[in-house]
Amino acid sequence: MTHLERRCVCPGSFDPVTHGHLDVVRRAAELFDEVVVAVLHNPAKAGTFPVERRLALVRDSLPPGLADRVRVEAFADVLLVDVCRQVGAGAIVKGLRGGTDFAYELPMARMNRHLTGVETVFLPGDPSLEHVSSSLVKEVHRYGGDVSGLVPDVVLAALDALPGDGTG
Repeated sequence: MTHLERRCVCPGSFDPVTHGHLDVVRRAAELFDEVVVAVLHNPAKAGTFPVERRLALVRDSLPPGLADRVRVEAFADVLLVDVCRQVGAGAIVKGLRGGTDFAYELPMARMNRHLTGVETVFLPGDPSLEHVSSSLVKEVHRYGGDVSGLVPDVVLAALDALPGDGTG
């Protein structure tokens, strides 16, 4: 019997990556041989960080032992199931902060399975990070709040370098 590599996709905008995202990626890497962090974006919409910067921030935030099992790639204007097909992934891994996330994600998981048979694995988020989202981190930082424990240092430095940020 030959070993079939088990690969999953962890999708998101990662604008910016948080410790909550990294917790899910780390735990997915314990379950799968390879994790593809799919930085999804709409070219018609400007994010806080350009896509290339998001890719770099995710890569720079990965711990050394994890970086060799995680691939970070950008995808635009494509269905998530097509991303899975393109990278040869048999599963999608999503972190859930609570019941609201589950209610939002479940119909998408069912549609993805309907379209191609790809399964979605839900990982409950670390309770100490369940209040963390990229949008909330950006808002708190914009008004001068301390987000240092919520994002990696490289992300905090990138947030601090944004023009006009932190002045309220």
